[in-house]
This record gives sequence, structure tokens and C-alpha cells, in this order.
Amino acid sequence: MTQTFPPDNPEAPTTSQSAAPDVQAAGASGAGQDARRLPAALKRRAPKYADLAPLMQFKKPDFGRAAKLRRASTIWDLRDQAKRRTPQAPFDYTDGAAEAEITLRRARQAFLDIEFRPGILRDVSHIDLSTNILGGPSRLPVGIAPTGFTRMMQSEGEYAGSQAAEAAGIPYTLSTMGTASIEDVAAAAPTGRNWFQLYLWTDRDRSLELIQRAAAAGNDTLMVTVDTAVAGARLRDVRNGMTIPPALTLKTVLDASYRPAWWFNFLTHEPLTFASLSRYTGTVADLINSMFDPTLTYADLDWLRETWKGKLVVKGIQTVEDARKVADHGADGIVLSNHGGRQLDRAPIPFHLLPEVSAALKADHSDAAIILDTGIMSGADIIAAVALGADFTLIGRAYLYGLMAGGRAGVDRTLEILEKDMQRTMALLGVSRIADLTPDHVRILTK
Repeated sequence: MTQTFPPDNPEAPTTSQSAAPDVQAAGASGAGQDARRLPAALKRRAPKYADLAPLMQFKKPDFGRAAKLRRASTIWDLRDQAKRRTPQAPFDYTDGAAEAEITLRRARQAFLDIEFRPGILRDVSHIDLSTNILGGPSRLPVGIAPTGFTRMMQSEGEYAGSQAAEAAGIPYTLSTMGTASIEDVAAAAPTGRNWFQLYLWTDRDRSLELIQRAAAAGNDTLMVTVDTAVAGARLRDVRNGMTIPPALTLKTVLDASYRPAWWFNFLTHEPLTFASLSRYTGTVADLINSMFDPTLTYADLDWLRETWKGKLVVKGIQTVEDARKVADHGADGIVLSNHGGRQLDRAPIPFHLLPEVSAALKADHSDAAIILDTGIMSGADIIAAVALGADFTLIGRAYLYGLMAGGRAGVDRTLEILEKDMQRTMALLGVSRIADLTPDHVRILTK
């Protein structure tokens, strides 16, 4: 059968047989295309040295700690580095939670189970992450949470945390169980915004002494933790035989052989001391149970409100009712927190509570600050929390992973990663200021 091509193409073959040579030629080209139609840029040629030279930029290998920190793009990367550098017992003390660790997993999952709702065609050439919290400025909507035994995680401990926070322009909170004194932290970060976290002891005179020392050292905010009537069952610590200070058992000596830098720093720096006591020997749970008062009531909160003249924040709020009530008793703010999942397993998830607590407090106590912690591992998590009603956030584990990975430089890297995350998330949401974030920017997919 004869195939007829359009008459306006004079070079077209008139039969299928006459087209065969061209088809065969195209197949012979190896590309299955007519070589006459191949763009010049796609024709094969021998590579020239002048073209290769700009690509041959081999860098000298850099295996130092600073290079490793620079390669960390996420908090999870820092966690991986921290695990390699830190003995198991202190790493697990940071990384673990109570009982089956259900609360911690759910808290992290809560931030994954959201959907951002971006706006387009907004000017986001400049992103302003600054905010005001508890009567003072913060360059970022995140501060460093109180953490106990911090110099056990890495020898620079609270000094690294407070100085990194000072440099970043954010608040730093020293724990009652911190391994540096109130006065030493104030001296290490004299221009920083330092807060103090208090556990109320059965011995009120010792509590009063700490309050007075915090005020004298220039701390403008007192954060009282109320979710430690007894110690949570932190099973990783039990299995590791976690003690204060660490015991040199056969297991810890073997573990140390893989992490000599940690042990060198631990053994050659000043022995661990605490903001609230000079020496203690025993397990973490024993220490908590011997110090903290299970008889605390709202009357004690009233006493604190009368005693402390600065800003007063209550940490460990896990219900809407308690959020309202502590505000009724004079608290300037609350921290929605389940202690990082380290106390009651299967406790409420702060991020899930946030919208309801925000609505309740803004209706009855509009000046009360809402701070959120637990589960934050990225700047996007922080932006989501602020959008859903938090005025501020705190990081504990995320900061400690950086500390264990690289001391002060590791904490700096933590804050750099979070800041870049926040800037990128804000820009992609079409929001240039923290104050412009609203619940419309986030949708919770599941609870």
C-alpha cells in the first residue's frame, strides 16, 4: 500500500519503502533520532581540560569538631553526633523519658501531624523573628529550658548554654538542679537575660535562700515547676545505674573507652556541684524524692507570689483548668509542659492543649504569657506552636543534643539551625513577623 505525505513537503518520501533508509540511519545513530536535528550542545565530543578544570575543586578533608557541627543540618543530626560522643548513661538521661516513653513519642508526633497553610504574594524579603516575653525582648520566640545535671552531659554545661543564649539574644533558664551556681551563671553571661527555675523544697528556708540569690543575681523571672510531687519512673536511668556523680563501674569504664574526650573533660574539670546543694550521692530519683515536697498546694503559690517581686511563671501545666487557676493566683505566665515526658507517661500533649488553653487565658487573663515545651525538634515546630497560640517556646533536649555534640559551639549550632528553620518556614508561609502568625496558618490533622 502506498503512503502519501503532504504535498507541501517536497523532501518527504512517497512510499513507506523509500522512508526505510532514513529510519535505519536514525537507528544507526544510537540515539534513535535524526542526527540532522540533534542540537549542537548534545553532540558527543571529547572533554577538554579547560572545561574540566573548574569542576576539579577537591577540598582538604576536615574531620574536626567544627566541621562536623557545620555539616549538621537538623537537630536530629546533632543528636547523632551527641550519641557518638557521650557515654550511654548521660546520653540516655537526656534522650529518655518515663516508663515506656509514650508521652515523648506522642509529643514529637503531634508536631508532625499538622498541615501548614501558606499564603502567597506577600513581601517576605525581611523576616522578623523577635518578640516580647514576660516584660522583656527576645530576638527569637524560643529560650533555653531548665535542665538538671547539665555539666554531666558535657563539661561546659550551663556556661555554654547561658553564653550561647546571651549571644543569640534569648532567655536562659538555670535549673535548681543545675551544675553551676546562680552567681556563676550570672557572671558567665552578664548581659544575658537569665531566669531561674525553682523546685519548692520541704525546707522553705532553703527555697527562700535560692529565691533571694536569684533576685540578687539579676534574674528577672522565677519559673516554679509543679509536676514533680514524686519522681517519674525513668527506666533508662535505672537500667544504666545512673547516679550522681557517675559511678566508675566496669560497664562505664568500657563505655568510656569509646568516648575518651568526654571522660577527659569530666575528670580534669571542677567536680559537679549544684545550684541548690554542694554534694549529693545517689540516684536521680532518690534525689528528687528526698528534696521535693508532695504537699504543695495553691497556698504555696500564693506565698511565692508574695515573696518574689519579678515575673512568676508556673511550669508543668497540663489542663485548661489549672492554667486558669494559676493565673487567678497571680502567675504572670504558664509553661504548658509534661516535663518532656519524664514524669507521668501518657500525660496530655502540650501542643494538643495549646489552642484550648490559649482561648481560655486570652478570655480571662489576656496578659498571662503562654509558653510551650516538650517535643520541639525544629524551627517549624516553634512556628507552629506560636501560630496556635503560644507566646513563646522552650527547648531542652534540642539544646542538650547540641551541647553534647560540641559544647558551646554545638549550642550555637542548635540555635542557628532553629533560626534558619524559622526564617524559611515563615517566608514560605507568607508571614514576615511573628506577631502576624495566626491559627489560620496551621491545621492539626490528628489528635
